[in-house]
Amino acid sequence: MFDGFTHKQVKTKETRINLVQGGSGDPILLLHGYPQTHVCWHRVAPILAERFTVVCPDLRGTGDSAKPPGDPEHLAYSKRVMAQDQIEVMQSLGFNTFAVVGHDRGARVAHRMALDHAQKVTRLVLLDIIPTNTAFANVNKEMATAAFNWFFSIQPDELPERLIGADPAFYLHWILDHWAGSKGALAAEAVAEYQRCFDVDAIHATCEEFRAAATIDLIHDEADQEHKISCPALVLWSANSMWAAYDILDVWRGRAQDVQGIALDCGHFLPEEDPERTAAELIRFLSK
Repeated sequence: MFDGFTHKQVKTKETRINLVQGGSGDPILLLHGYPQTHVCWHRVAPILAERFTVVCPDLRGTGDSAKPPGDPEHLAYSKRVMAQDQIEVMQSLGFNTFAVVGHDRGARVAHRMALDHAQKVTRLVLLDIIPTNTAFANVNKEMATAAFNWFFSIQPDELPERLIGADPAFYLHWILDHWAGSKGALAAEAVAEYQRCFDVDAIHATCEEFRAAATIDLIHDEADQEHKISCPALVLWSANSMWAAYDILDVWRGRAQDVQGIALDCGHFLPEEDPERTAAELIRFLSK
């Protein structure tokens, strides 16, 4: 995977970020979701690298990036702090402005980045999410069932860490199969990499990220409720996902000045389940 890409480790003010970089042209930052790593872009990044400089990092707490300890306020895994990591990464690579593409949890980091660093983000692509506070404000049985881990992972006193840690491979594979359009849709080598990285520290870090989403991130989002994304935005989502019940474009029109988007006929993991269509839509949007 990632033939022709260069592996790098970048030291930021607070942590260390692992990444791969390849291609040439305008820079694009690709941010992965849960329970994955930068490897989720392995089918899309080479296509994009034919036209762009592509940077695929592991978010803090995942993959081969450092995994800072949590804190009582969950600030260490707030989207604001995680976005700041990636701003520093791109600056260290020589990119002061760039496009950002985020999937799942990475899309939530990208959303926060576009608000906090509007002068840095030229274009924004969000894959298969609605805003975090919108999701929490509209919880019903279907959403709570499909996204049970949102509520399980935020429990205190290491309850989720201990239960997930009892059989992490089972939990990881169950999550991947549950959200994919079909069992086995993801490449075996990618899944093996996710499993390698799903260790004790990563399990704690990702639970902390979910806890942040239910606490400090909501405070930050509430403060920015009237602050719209200023750069052009593209939203792609799974026609089969739990978010498809919403008018996704209408939701994001309330948060962005200029937004477009379409549904893809696949499961939640768009970059891995429909890489050709995902890449084509990204190239179309990012080449304007």
